[in-house]
Amino acid sequence: MCDEQDLARWAKSKLSRRTFGGGALAMGAVACAPYDSYPDVAGSEADAANLRSGRKVSFQTADGTLDGEFFHPASGSHPAVIFWPDIAGIRPAKRQMAQRLADAGYAVLLANPYYRDVAGQQFEDFAGFAGSDGFQKVRPWREKFTAATISADNASAADWLSAQPEVDSQRGIGVQGYCMTGSFAVLGPWSGEKIQAGASFHGGGLVSEGENSPHLRLIADAHYLIAIAQNDDAKAPDAKTALRNSAEAIGTTAEIDVYPADHGWCVPDSPSYDEVEAERAWARLLATYASAL
Repeated sequence: MCDEQDLARWAKSKLSRRTFGGGALAMGAVACAPYDSYPDVAGSEADAANLRSGRKVSFQTADGTLDGEFFHPASGSHPAVIFWPDIAGIRPAKRQMAQRLADAGYAVLLANPYYRDVAGQQFEDFAGFAGSDGFQKVRPWREKFTAATISADNASAADWLSAQPEVDSQRGIGVQGYCMTGSFAVLGPWSGEKIQAGASFHGGGLVSEGENSPHLRLIADAHYLIAIAQNDDAKAPDAKTALRNSAEAIGTTAEIDVYPADHGWCVPDSPSYDEVEAERAWARLLATYASAL
C-alpha cells in the first residue's frame, strides 16, 4: 500500500527539473519558496508575521538529536501537531504545508524522520529526490523505522511540544504523515496518551503481517483519518477492509476512505498532486483535529 518508488521512477523518467517545476507546481511559486521568503499575501502585519513563524528546533531522544522546524501562530497557545514529511523529507513544499496548518491555529512540529542519520533538509523538492536516486540514498535510513522506534519518536515529539509556551498542553496532540510516514500517524495515539489523533494521507505500511502492524494498534478513544490513494487501493484492496474492521472492533472514531487520486496527491511538489482532492483531504484534516484536539 505504498507507491513511493513508482512515483520516484515516474518523476525521474518523465519530468526534468524545469518541466516539473512548471507543471506539477503550477499552483504558484509560493509552494516551493523558502519559508522565510514567502510573499506578503496576508492583509495585515500580524498576518504577514504568521507566514514567517517557522524556526529550527532540536531536542534529545533515546537515539539522538531529533531536529525539525516549528511553526505556530504569532501569539497565544494552541493545540499541537506532529507533522512527519514523506520520503523526500523536510523541504520547501512541506514547510508550506506546515505553515498553512499553523495559519489555521495549530502549533506544528515539522519533524525530520531521518534524524538518526542526517539533520535538516536533504532534497530541494520531489523532482530533486527522484533525479538524484533519493530512494536508494534513504533506504538505509528507513531501515531504522520499526513500531518501537516510531512510537518512541512520536512520544518524544509530544513531550517536547507539551513543554513549549506556544502549545496548549491541556489539549490533545495530533500526528499526521504522508506516504512513508502514514504509519507514523496511525501509530500516533498508540505512542502516548497525549496523542489523540492520527491522520494518514496516501500512507504506506498501514496493514502488514505481524502483531506490530499499525492497523492492529488503533486506540479506542482516539480519532483517525486515513485517506487512501486509488492506485494504492488497487494494489492492496484488502487493506481498507482490514483497517475498517480493526476500527470497528475497538469502537474507535475512524474515517477511512479511498480518494480518486494517486499516491502522493496531497503534496504540492509531487508529480501526482491533485489540487481538488488535496483540498478535500485538507478540509477533512481540519474537521478531524477540531473534533479530537
